[in-house]
This record gives sequence, C-alpha cells and structure tokens, in this order.
Amino acid sequence: MPSPVKSPAAGPVPWIAMYHSVGDCSDDPYHVTVSPGRLERQLRWLGRRGLRGVSVAELLAARDRGEGRDLVGLTFDDGYADFLVHALPLLARWKCTATLFVLPGRLGGDNAWDPLGPRRPLLTADGIRRAAAEGVEIGSHGLTHVDLTRADDARLKAETVESRAALEELTGTAVNGFCYPYGTVDRRVMAAVREAGYAYACAVDPGELSGRHVLPRVHIGQRDTGVRLALKHRLHRWRRRPVEGLR
Repeated sequence: MPSPVKSPAAGPVPWIAMYHSVGDCSDDPYHVTVSPGRLERQLRWLGRRGLRGVSVAELLAARDRGEGRDLVGLTFDDGYADFLVHALPLLARWKCTATLFVLPGRLGGDNAWDPLGPRRPLLTADGIRRAAAEGVEIGSHGLTHVDLTRADDARLKAETVESRAALEELTGTAVNGFCYPYGTVDRRVMAAVREAGYAYACAVDPGELSGRHVLPRVHIGQRDTGVRLALKHRLHRWRRRPVEGLR
C-alpha cells in the first residue's frame, strides 16, 4: 500500500511586529504612532539581541528553508506618508527591511476611517513606488480600510481582488501579502483572501483560525521600551499556536 501523505509539520509562529505611523505622538488617541526616536531604539534593541527586522515575505521564505529564527517581521499598516520621511531612513540605518500595507483606493488621502485624532496624510502612488524601489515589500490593506467581516460579497471581492490588481499595476511587481483592516477576520474573509491569490495575510489576534492567511502580529507602540519588547517577544511564542508548513 502507498504510504499516506503526511501534512506539513507545524513550526513556531514567527514574531511579526505591527506598526502604523511614525511621527508626532502628541495627539494619538488610538496609540498607533511611534516617534522616530522610539523606533530607532526599538530597532537597536533588535540588533543588540542578534535579531533583524525584515519583510514578511523574506521572513516566510527563510522559515521555509528551515532558517530565519533570528528574523523578525516588520509591518507598517495604512501607508502613512511619514513612512518615507521617518521610518525608511531608520530601516536602512539598521539594515532592516519591512512590509508596507497600503490602500490603493485612498492614494494621497488621509486616515478618514479614524473619527478621533488628527488627519494623517497617506502615501501617493509615487510614494509607494519610491518605497518599493528602496526594497520595501508592498502589500494590500484592502482598497479603502473597511471591516471585511461586515462587507457583502461584492465589496469583499473588490477590497481583495481589485486592490491587489491595482497595486501590481502601480508597482510592476507581484503583491503577495494582505493585511486585514482593523485586524478583523473570519473564515469567509480568510477564504476570499486566499482565493484572491495572496500567499499570506496578517491579522492581529485571529483566535481559533490558524495558518499563513491569518498570521498573528504584536502591536508595537510608543510605550514599548526594551523591557516591554522582551516580554512581548517571549509571550508571543507561548500564546500562539504553531503554523503548519513553517519550520
């Protein structure tokens, strides 16, 4: 009798950090902004522990080879314009890369989905192309930043399929990563993202869902000093279930 096909082994879930804006934190009711100085100290903390921040695509590729235990995924949601001004130079200084999840339906707009706090400008098409040219992985955050678990089928398809097509046309490269707006995801939304052709997707806390299309992430904010980072890094592997196919 032929041997039964074995499922891919499950490995420890990779540590993926979730950032948003990098700039002035004085008016930040959602706690989504880190100052450039704090980001540099956080990158320094990684470097001193033999860790390096990379894009999610690079992280997953390394893990597929059985490597990359010294790598940390760095993600920046929403595509704020301050990424080019503040984050990109620091990433280059510390020899890090990152994944930038952007909204092609809001190019050059602002964070209109946030009812509180200041309006923060988003990257234009040229800004996204500049980030990609500097080695930043560009991923989709949907078209317009809506809760996909509340979207009808037509809206869900537009936010996943059309956003990917728009970004691939804009950058001239494949877009393989998706990030769920607000971190909200259910089985229907996860299936739609997979069917849209994405190789992986990032959530926040996916609950009972598991796999490459609901990778959990850790929120990193202005208050995250070295002590807090160490605690978050340690607790992440204890709290998260292994991901199938990662070594």
